[in-house]
Amino acid sequence: MEGIEHKMISANGLNIHIAEKGEGPLVLFLHGFPKLWYSWRHQIHFMASHGYHAVAPDLRGYGDTTGAPLEDISKFSVAHVVGDIVALLDVIAPKEKVFVVAHDWGAYVAWHLSLFRPDKVRALVSLSVYYMVRDPARNMVEALRAFYGDDYYMVRFQEPGDMEAEIADKIGTKTFIKKFLSHREPGPFFFPKGAGFNGDSTDSPLPSWLSEEDLEYYSTKYEKTGFTGPINYYRALPLTWEITAPWTSAQVMVPTKYVVGDVDLVYHMPGAQDFIHSGEFKKYVPLLQEIVVIKGAGHFINEEKPDDINQHILDFLQQF
Repeated sequence: MEGIEHKMISANGLNIHIAEKGEGPLVLFLHGFPKLWYSWRHQIHFMASHGYHAVAPDLRGYGDTTGAPLEDISKFSVAHVVGDIVALLDVIAPKEKVFVVAHDWGAYVAWHLSLFRPDKVRALVSLSVYYMVRDPARNMVEALRAFYGDDYYMVRFQEPGDMEAEIADKIGTKTFIKKFLSHREPGPFFFPKGAGFNGDSTDSPLPSWLSEEDLEYYSTKYEKTGFTGPINYYRALPLTWEITAPWTSAQVMVPTKYVVGDVDLVYHMPGAQDFIHSGEFKKYVPLLQEIVVIKGAGHFINEEKPDDINQHILDFLQQF
């Protein structure tokens, strides 16, 4: 991690940890679950070497970012997390629109940042997670429960303390992270109570893109902070659904590039490919300029295919 600097920024009532490198136009990297700023290590070095100021925070409830009330699920709605990002940008880039590159939960936050505050975003590269249009009839948890049942991981995460206890008492932090990051099936991701991932209790090798050193970094941080903050993002989805009612059917008016792997489980969610490729995606994101599907790539695409993703980011941002 040579040359990456670390700072604490006071913003929106939190002490937000950021990792940064380089000078030039600011590129803000937003991570997903169960990740940290560290998941962008390849992109930070690459973009800094190409004349950009790369900044990757630990999001609310993650890593070294402190001040979030972990016991209060209501403080983990998308409005709260977008508020963190806006406040952070007011400190580190008060007079400029910034580029945003985001993955997984970070992408969900980035879509809403672009929806709520397009004045802050110069262009967006979203990895894995497409713009999920709000269903006025039911929230995402209810929809996923109807499709997949109570063992689907996002549904299973809903009960406060339940998942944390299973990780602590039965699985172990390092094993949980290893299995989560090693999961590469395009089908639905189940977590039956007491039965592990998709009922699989066997050990598995690390994926080629994740070293023991990488796993140790993630595990050490999560041993310290626990999983309550990150899992609360899932638990706050029904509240997010309520809060975002005024933006039902609203368009995201930010220039965008979307990149996904063809074995990413998000790409195989019910209706996802039809939405992405039928023109509906473009309908809700009129400035969507490119959709890229990378063959043979899974969910954690920025770490699995760093060279490809780095070039896709650079090619898009250089247009601006």
